[in-house]
Amino acid sequence: MTEDLNQNSAPESIESSVESEPTTPEKKIKNLQAIVIVMIALFLGSLAVDFVQLIRGEGFSVAKLRQTDAVETAGKTWVAYSEPLVKVQVITDDNCDTCNADDLLMGLRRIMPTVVASKVQYNSSEGQKMIQDFKIKTIPAFVFSQSVEKTDFFSKAENFFAKKDNLYYLNGGEVGIPAGKYVSLPSITGDDISVGRTDAKVQLVVFSDFQCPFCQALHETVKKVVAQYGDQIGLTFKNLPLSFHPQAENAALAGECANEQGKFWDYANKLFASQSDWGNTKDTKKFKQYAVQLKLNAAQFNKCLDDKRYLDRIEASKKEADSFGITGTPAIFVGDQFRGGAVKFEDLKAIIDPQLAK
Repeated sequence: MTEDLNQNSAPESIESSVESEPTTPEKKIKNLQAIVIVMIALFLGSLAVDFVQLIRGEGFSVAKLRQTDAVETAGKTWVAYSEPLVKVQVITDDNCDTCNADDLLMGLRRIMPTVVASKVQYNSSEGQKMIQDFKIKTIPAFVFSQSVEKTDFFSKAENFFAKKDNLYYLNGGEVGIPAGKYVSLPSITGDDISVGRTDAKVQLVVFSDFQCPFCQALHETVKKVVAQYGDQIGLTFKNLPLSFHPQAENAALAGECANEQGKFWDYANKLFASQSDWGNTKDTKKFKQYAVQLKLNAAQFNKCLDDKRYLDRIEASKKEADSFGITGTPAIFVGDQFRGGAVKFEDLKAIIDPQLAK
């Protein structure tokens, strides 16, 4: 862990507790003489560096550097930038191959060339503090010093940064930084739609859209997983209706209303099996018909759907998905492993079995 020492704090505290002698004319003269000596020394020092540079081709005075934008010496080229030095702490895991941030840093330096990076292990006290402070979901993660405020990149991407104290976290999910590893997982609460044991060793969390054909395929796969593993796993369903599916939100609301009566999974099976029937409709009639067919309390269901009773819960689910960088469906977490798309049964089994064996 690196400590940042504030060089100004101690003198200020000392000065506030010390009485100073009045300044006499003799003292003023001595002070003036000291200033002159310092100025001469600085001038001669600059000349000395210029002289050495001429004789040996090494060393550069401040005056010389101000006259150029690039200096080549000892096989290296030093380029001047108008932006400040920016320190970035890269939160990572050396035991995770997909967490390597070298390529990302190379890209970052193209748009912010004055970046100086240091590595912080995610499971260190320093790493854990930053993960908690910024609610970081994935690594590698990038936490910048306050000087990033003065960069051109920050002025264009400020909305992607979160600030706490004097540090800035760049939201990796929002800018498209791929997740090497998830250091936190979606929440599972009593309000979520779940089946199986919530304390099971392996938890599956699915973000799904009832109008998404790939979600329909994953739904069938997940049913097979639940049938095979039973109480060894837990399954939680979270709604993520996509904006370009016109009836997805109504379907999600209908599913929540069916869950209110303990019939979510039956209703979900119906919605996925009948996508082509209700997908092109513009109202909620079909959803209400399905409630009757499944013997739900129609009056209770209809009022729930008309009132959009669970819209806030669906919005919260969408926000949670966004915090993990999930922008498409289906998406599934199997323990601490993430997969996107219509994952096959064999692939899920290959993830579940080793986790159960631990």
